[in-house]
Amino acid sequence: MPELTHFDAAGQAHMVDVGGKDETKRIAVARGSIRMKAETLALIRDGHAKKGDVLGVARIAAIQGAKRTADLIPLCHPLALTRVAIEFELDETLPGVHCTAQVETLGRTGVEMEALTAVQVGLLTVYDMCKAVDRGMVITDVGVQEKRGGKSGDWHAPGTTG
Repeated sequence: MPELTHFDAAGQAHMVDVGGKDETKRIAVARGSIRMKAETLALIRDGHAKKGDVLGVARIAAIQGAKRTADLIPLCHPLALTRVAIEFELDETLPGVHCTAQVETLGRTGVEMEALTAVQVGLLTVYDMCKAVDRGMVITDVGVQEKRGGKSGDWHAPGTTG
């Protein structure tokens, strides 16, 4: 079993030294969902939410979240991201919204945390913008779907295509 990399021999937390790693193109895709009342989803779909364009604001928030990950997660390296793409999918059967974030960089460490943060911040923004009509919304199933690049190579979550 691999060792946890954020602890030194004495068990103290530290930032991993990535200085000796090669720079490679790194990509991570994360996805999550927010369940809500069908009426709330209709407000989003029809553009009738009181606070405005829910998914437009959530997209910008998700991008900002990816860019600010190192400010939020103590041992993350600040990264120069080369691309952040956010997609929202309305799902009448959930009912709710799925958020997918693809984050890319050319660097020495992966962007999984940035993709996960983007999804969470995007979905939190949906919650914030709709909480006046639906406080029971639930953010769920947030996880990394795939990562590419780096020493450990490519990885896909079980049940995903790639």
